[in-house]
Amino acid sequence: MISEILATGDEIRSGTLVDSNSAYIAQKLEETGIAVVRHHSVGDEIPVMVSVLREIASRADVSIVTGGLGPTSDDLTAEAAASAAGVSLIQSPEALEIVESFFRSFHRPITASNIKQSYLPEGSTCLPNPIGTAPGFMMKLGRCLFFFLPGVPSEMRRMLSESVLPRIEALQGGVRQFCRVKTLTTFGLTESLTGERLKDFSKIFPMIQLGFRAKFPEIQVKFYLRGTDVNQVEVLIRDASHWVSEKLGHKLISSDGESMEAVVGRLLSQKKSTLAVAESCTGGLIAHWLTNVAGSSDYFLYSGVVYANQAKVALLGVSQDILNRHGAVHEETAREMALKVRQITGATYGLATSGIAGPGGGTDEKPVGTVCIGLATPADVRAYRFQYRFRNRDMNKQIFAMTALDLLRRELMGVNPAEQP
Repeated sequence: MISEILATGDEIRSGTLVDSNSAYIAQKLEETGIAVVRHHSVGDEIPVMVSVLREIASRADVSIVTGGLGPTSDDLTAEAAASAAGVSLIQSPEALEIVESFFRSFHRPITASNIKQSYLPEGSTCLPNPIGTAPGFMMKLGRCLFFFLPGVPSEMRRMLSESVLPRIEALQGGVRQFCRVKTLTTFGLTESLTGERLKDFSKIFPMIQLGFRAKFPEIQVKFYLRGTDVNQVEVLIRDASHWVSEKLGHKLISSDGESMEAVVGRLLSQKKSTLAVAESCTGGLIAHWLTNVAGSSDYFLYSGVVYANQAKVALLGVSQDILNRHGAVHEETAREMALKVRQITGATYGLATSGIAGPGGGTDEKPVGTVCIGLATPADVRAYRFQYRFRNRDMNKQIFAMTALDLLRRELMGVNPAEQP
């Protein structure tokens, strides 16, 4: 079975509102084993909506349409669906009861515009909306079974789960196709180099579609696999993950789609270790990422944004002599920052960044994109220098922060941080 998704509304068509509904619906349909072959977006114009509905009806088995079921004059989806089917709008007693009960529950009078929501295409089946005023409906048009849902995300998700997906699964009969999408997270290789390392994947795993997504500064490797035997699907995914892990080595952050900060946090927790960070060029970005992870208070102790040299001296105790001799962007400075922040906080690990994010401020010796990272461990203190070619300040800050966390990740895994697998 194949499906298409249609999002309606001028705010969606124009880009004023991001269409998160279609992404969510596609994910749920794929998990159910229904292939999503097209996404559509149209404005609040009945002729255009009718044309697209008829086009979808000619080739899809299932379609989910969102938006345009509200009480205002630009909510025209029911009218467009009726026109596409060549039927009239009639009042649905079930839809009317849904609308009226919603207003009764809030002790509010119902309005004429809300009564409009109870008019559905003749021959359609009303779909209850447990948390809103807009009933949905389903109807057959051509070869396709359409489900019309409100555009409010919370209402759409509830109705999708309770009224739509069970019906779609029933349509599949006893033979259900399982669909798995697996994400692996990598860092340290470009998208093209990642593809080079995995160039033989399709020969070895012909049943799995391989995809790549650049989510700067990470690269995601994605598996897409369908099958009717869930055990066979899981075995193929496991074997493919193991093969990719061998090819990417320590460039692979996670086989489960985890972010760098989540992996670092998990490793710190497993080792019952703590972390303190001294940030200059990254401006608190490392701390922001780490504290986005639930439970980070168990291992993350402190972050200091010591941007100016006087802050490095006054707050961390970095030697003025080191700054005079080497400057802020130097391995010795980063080393001292990491050591001091670890000593001050009593953390197991100290991590520090100092660099030139740009677009100005670079020199021949230290061009824009240069970062020095210090790592203080219970055993020693080390510092590293990296140079990236980005001229974009935000991109440099992100890759500086990611590189620092990757050094710590490798340290926690017992891998030489400087090793290039």
